[in-house]
Amino acid sequence: MADEQLKQEIAEYVDRVWEDVIVDIDKLVQIESVENMDEAKPGEPWGHAPHEALVKACEIAQDLGLEAHDCDGYIGYADLKGAREDYIGLIGHTDIVPLGTGWTFDPLHVTRKDGYLLGRGVLDDKGPLVLAMYAAKYFIEKGEELPYTLRVIIGCNEETSMQDVEWYVENFPQPAFLFTPDADFPLCYGEKGGYSARILSDKVAGGKIVDFNGGIADNAIPNLATATVRANTADLTPTDRVSVEDAGDGLVKLTAHGIGGHASKPAGTINAIGLLVNYLLDNDLCDEGEREFLELDRIVLASTDGSSMGFATADKYFDPLTCIGGTMRTIDGRFEQTIDSRYPTTITGEEITAKVSELAAKHHATVECYLDMVPFVTDPESEAIQTLITTYNEVTGKNAEPFTMGGGTYARHFARAASFGPNDPDWEYPEWVHGEHSADEGVSEELMKQSLGIYILALSRLMKLDLTA
Repeated sequence: MADEQLKQEIAEYVDRVWEDVIVDIDKLVQIESVENMDEAKPGEPWGHAPHEALVKACEIAQDLGLEAHDCDGYIGYADLKGAREDYIGLIGHTDIVPLGTGWTFDPLHVTRKDGYLLGRGVLDDKGPLVLAMYAAKYFIEKGEELPYTLRVIIGCNEETSMQDVEWYVENFPQPAFLFTPDADFPLCYGEKGGYSARILSDKVAGGKIVDFNGGIADNAIPNLATATVRANTADLTPTDRVSVEDAGDGLVKLTAHGIGGHASKPAGTINAIGLLVNYLLDNDLCDEGEREFLELDRIVLASTDGSSMGFATADKYFDPLTCIGGTMRTIDGRFEQTIDSRYPTTITGEEITAKVSELAAKHHATVECYLDMVPFVTDPESEAIQTLITTYNEVTGKNAEPFTMGGGTYARHFARAASFGPNDPDWEYPEWVHGEHSADEGVSEELMKQSLGIYILALSRLMKLDLTA
């Protein structure tokens, strides 16, 4: 079939099934599938609601003609059997982040307004998962045996720990190639390593510093940090970013106001913890033991590229390493500072730990690494990656290049994979439509329809490649 004829056939299919796509997205959006480990039990390892969403997704896949399986609640998959057992995979997820507050639309139903779909999960990732299923349905309707099995993997623990996909790769063979519709277009072929650690002081907190509390997440640059100190308010001068408040009984509350952001994108941010650490040191609001750790923390927070700790680096695939301080707490008389690093292939997590530990030891502190995910890269010149990016550019009329990022998706758990839309950072949205994880999460119907066509065309081309060489 000529390429233009295939594209026309795909466009007609997308138009014909679109109302059914919306109905099936809504079936999933109605389920508040937030992880609840208090409800975890055999068959429902992430809690009841995530499993309910997994079951519903399997039902949708089965109704579309796929052979669906619920793998003891850990994860699911739905197959269109091909000529060989080797499979091309798509993977999405049915779990969501908590609804939160501030919604003006019903978060648990799909609302259609002025060409947009709104509701928790329409973009991340229930909507894209349904697109993957309908991409498979296209080939079911064609009735022709595919060279590879086509598998839609249904995750349900992506938003928290991705233990679902870890279980999957331990129990199933790797795909010949896989992409996840859970990121940005045009295409991401690599993800930096992910490293998290905590730096712990000796029991030195509690002298002049009664309490220190900064940040809300290890993987975010904090915009707020507070400390309660033993001092006289009249002796302290506020700054444009640090306020001073009498807390009574000889105590002063200090509040630092920074500019927050994601750990992987520190440009333009101001770390509130760093502001407060500098203020405490500059105003002698610490005793000798506290000062030793704060001086260490000042070094840790002095850069966002690891240079202040001696491990700045980059490679041919990735932007330079990032390293930020996410949270700072006083816990049982100790200071605890967490750090988050997104690192390229020119360094390892072990080397980062060694560098930070060497520095920390000079200040009588210790380091505990609690997360280390190695960098993930699929050769950007490989046939599979070039097929996806070429297809995207053909459909959109763009000349976009594949990219790498500091964030993490399911793709990093597979040997040959990529993340492939459907979000488009260049798409202009009205102010009442917000992004994933936000209140009034929404996505353009036009963009989603275009994405479904892109996925079908890309899959038809991937099927013609020798992906097992």
